This record gives sequence, C-alpha cells and structure tokens, in this order.
Amino acid sequence: MGYREEKQRQLDMRYIRMAKVWAENSYCVRRQVGALLVKDGMIISDGYNGTPSGFENICEDDMGVTKPYVLHAEANAITKVAKSANSSNGATLYVTSSPCIECSKLIIQSGIKRVVYSESYRTEDGLNLLRKVGIEIDQIEC
Repeated sequence: MGYREEKQRQLDMRYIRMAKVWAENSYCVRRQVGALLVKDGMIISDGYNGTPSGFENICEDDMGVTKPYVLHAEANAITKVAKSANSSNGATLYVTSSPCIECSKLIIQSGIKRVVYSESYRTEDGLNLLRKVGIEIDQIEC
C-alpha cells in the first residue's frame, strides 16, 4: 500500500469512528446509526437515525418496533445538506451501517461518489444498487 492509500485509509478510519460517536446522538433503542458527508476534506453534513423535526424523540412503539416515519442517518445527512449552501455532488458518505435500498436511491440522486461503512445492514440490496451505478464502496471495520 502506497503512502496516498495509507493516508486515505487512516482518514477513512477516523471518519468512521466520528460517525460512530455521532450515532450516540440517536434516541433509537434498537439501533443507533451515524453518518457524515465529507467533501474536499471537510465535513459538510452529519446525521443520525431518528424522528423528523417536531416529532417526539421516540423511535420505537410499545412493542419495540421502529416507527415507520423514523429517518435513517444517511437520509438525515443528505436532507440536511440540501438545506445548506453546500453540495453533496462528489462527496463521500461515512456511515456506521451499510445503506438500505431507500437510502441508496438518495445517495445516487445526491451525487455522492463513495460510501464507506463499518457494519453490514440486514440485506445487501442497497449496496448492490450502489455497485450497479458505479459508486465506490468500502467497508472499514474498527
């Protein structure tokens, strides 16, 4: 591994660790997920899974099932950057869990070029969709 690749690997590990810390902001009991959007060496957005603005911060119902309106960390990061002056076109998404198919659609449409994740989601549908359009995917376990 060359110097440039090693430096990128170290950055990837740092951003994934930061996404894991960011996931701690989630009020979800079943699973806490964090995401960071990085472009040109700067964090341009962040997100964690949770309820939309204005909703109570309770992600699961009385049976422990996730409420249908809970947003995934990736969706929160992408919609947050949409409200800013930044653009996600060409950015890298760091997320603690691999994206589901719905988040993968948002990733494609937002112009994100690379996704780095640490844990696998229950299905690979999202990753397969990203691969289909040529988005770079890397798994970093730390």
